Amino acid sequence: MSDEPKKGGNGELVLVLGAGFMGAGIAQVCAQAGYRVHLYDVKPEAQEKALEGVAFSVNKLASKGLISDDPSAVLDRVKLVDGLGSAADAAWVIEAVLEIEALKHELFSELDRLAPASTPLASNTSSIPISRIAAVTQHPERVLGLHFFGPVPLMALVEVVKGNDTSEEVFERGVSFVAGLGKTPVRVKKDIPCFVMNRIFSAAFREAADLVAEGVVSPEDVDIGMKLGYGWNAGPFEIADNAGLDTWVLIGESMKALGEEALLGRTDMIVDMVQQGRLGRKAGKGFYRYTPEGKRVPWDQED
Repeated sequence: MSDEPKKGGNGELVLVLGAGFMGAGIAQVCAQAGYRVHLYDVKPEAQEKALEGVAFSVNKLASKGLISDDPSAVLDRVKLVDGLGSAADAAWVIEAVLEIEALKHELFSELDRLAPASTPLASNTSSIPISRIAAVTQHPERVLGLHFFGPVPLMALVEVVKGNDTSEEVFERGVSFVAGLGKTPVRVKKDIPCFVMNRIFSAAFREAADLVAEGVVSPEDVDIGMKLGYGWNAGPFEIADNAGLDTWVLIGESMKALGEEALLGRTDMIVDMVQQGRLGRKAGKGFYRYTPEGKRVPWDQED
């Protein structure tokens, strides 16, 4: 039997900005919950790839009985758009672009102009305080954080982040919205860099990366140890590869700019890997290698 929640979308429109790994997943879960979704990215090829990924994902979930809707019905709710204009009709706007503060400022300034004052503007940022993003808007009370975890269709957690000026009403609307997607909201009531879960993960990943860089242990043995010893569903290096190592570099730059160097490791290993094109799963190589079928194998192991 499906574990799918009762649909809460009622055909309302959600505009999702950014068609990468996270944006595509957010678009999918909103469509599964009954929302109409407009998905925008400055790169049309990213939009097309995202739609292909959503189609694959919903068909796989349906084959396992995890969603009750016909996959084609879910896909019919997702429309690719070529701009921000539909913000004027959206019940929710969710930004999931690169972790670059200037880019988010540009988007939120424009969204604040286009969207009705009653429409919440949410950021999926994983490190930038919501108040810094909201500072460029005329209505900071309707800006909040909705920090999803990836892969979004499979991960139950979403941090709902209250900025310094976010109204209590918008904050609670965010909690209800997340619950309506079938996710579990965690209320983050103080707006600090990296919020809660990423700060905890960063502390663990910092030590893990340093130990690997120093030759103490391999990435795969760390991952096995954290899964068997501490009950993690995925190890820290599996998580990093899934998120994208270039994303981790951007988060690191953001943390440095925010004075949070204590969350960063001593090693430049990940920066060096990114420069070598080892971006993680999306590039077929990161801490692990990935076969054309998507199988993960240790870096130095033959397929």
